[in-house]
Amino acid sequence: MTLRNGLLLGTAFLVGALAGPEIGRLANSQVSFGTALAQEVDQKAGSSSASNPTGHAETYRLLTLFGDVFERVRADYVSPVTDRDLINNALNGMLTGLDPHSSYMTAKQFTDMQVQTKGQFGGLGLEVSSDAGLIKVITPMDGTPAFRAGMKTGDYIISINGKSLDGVDLNDAVDRMRGAPATKITLTIKRPGKDKPYDVTMTREIIHIQVIRTALYGKVAYIRMASFDEDTESGLRTGFEKLKKQAGGKLDGVILDLRNDPGGLLDQAVGVCDDFITSGEVVSTRARHPEDSQRMNAHGTDITGGLPLVVLINEGSASASEIVAGALQDHRRSVTVGTRSFGKGSVQTVIPLAGDNGAIRLTTARYYTPSGRSIQGLGITPDIKVRDSREDDSKFMLREGDLAHIIKNEGGTQVPAQPRTDLPAIAKSIPDAPPVNWPAFDPTKPATDFQLQQGLKVVNAMAGKPTLAVADAPATVPAKTPPTGSP
Repeated sequence: MTLRNGLLLGTAFLVGALAGPEIGRLANSQVSFGTALAQEVDQKAGSSSASNPTGHAETYRLLTLFGDVFERVRADYVSPVTDRDLINNALNGMLTGLDPHSSYMTAKQFTDMQVQTKGQFGGLGLEVSSDAGLIKVITPMDGTPAFRAGMKTGDYIISINGKSLDGVDLNDAVDRMRGAPATKITLTIKRPGKDKPYDVTMTREIIHIQVIRTALYGKVAYIRMASFDEDTESGLRTGFEKLKKQAGGKLDGVILDLRNDPGGLLDQAVGVCDDFITSGEVVSTRARHPEDSQRMNAHGTDITGGLPLVVLINEGSASASEIVAGALQDHRRSVTVGTRSFGKGSVQTVIPLAGDNGAIRLTTARYYTPSGRSIQGLGITPDIKVRDSREDDSKFMLREGDLAHIIKNEGGTQVPAQPRTDLPAIAKSIPDAPPVNWPAFDPTKPATDFQLQQGLKVVNAMAGKPTLAVADAPATVPAKTPPTGSP
């Protein structure tokens, strides 16, 4: 891995150097930029080119082509464009063309990303992705302007403050949505299933997403994870101990809510699994080079002491949250309730580039659940399917499989999962959708959350306790834990 990272950083530095002051000299010389770039790479390649002359000749030809296009655009584009913009666009295109999760970040974008993983930034509280050139909402973050405005997974953002996003890349769209706190912004939304676009006006604010929120429902500990940042696992432990103390030292069960959790840091996902699984594999990653593959095992202590556990998931549960849901499901440590998850089965590595040239976010591995299955493009299927509304709008829900040029699902076990025989008897009587008279969902009123209420029934049944009546569900109590998010 050290050698490959060194080569990667060296190549990036070379492109940066040629894209800077040297471009002017080369453009005015008898040697084209493309030829010079190819010659420079040839010198850097050294003896390796002799061992593969055919492949090297093709690389030389393609780099010459890149340089020729660069010179033509630089000279004849309708408006002057800086060398930096051309190179930034080329680098981003190189990466975003590979898969939806690889990208190039400028120095500013890299800094913004580091601030985001620390848990505080100015914006709307949206996780977004690019889908065939369109900006699509992955999930609105709890308690943010976007959440309060009613934005949903699968919404398309087609313009910002009246300016179309047609042709605007994801990083630029995110930059436009961020801004100074207390400033207004209007997004034009196209929601699948609705005939006409409509405007949503919000006020930007410093996003303090509560990564961990907790509540006590009777004797059941409810723990909501909004994302996986640097403090998620420690926040889980703190939240659980708080609820245990609030319950007089004895709990009947736990609900872990991973709905609309877009993921985050892999080590935090492993840490969360460690808090419920005492031994065995949690997740494995398989990279292009076998020596870079990893297998991560649990070495922890079940902080609940083996209490019944229900995990809530939906189409907004992605990446790290799917690792947790998949591991707990494979180990038969939990019962999963909800709808099929997003299906992001890949791992990205952020690689800083030399010379303050930003960083690349590169897909470097696929991950697999303890049973060896890849959820890439498929997602986690819940043990008990429960929709949040009577309308089956699954065809409108954005998942990994709906994105353009995703990586293939390969390398995992091809053995179909065996039906679970250890589900509580109540599983057969849990309805898959709310009844006709079920109240409209209100995030401030847990009694209107149909998936949560069914999860409470299941966990109480697992504990041998009476099910908690809907009307008895108390309001969610937030825990003070640092957050994370996106625009």
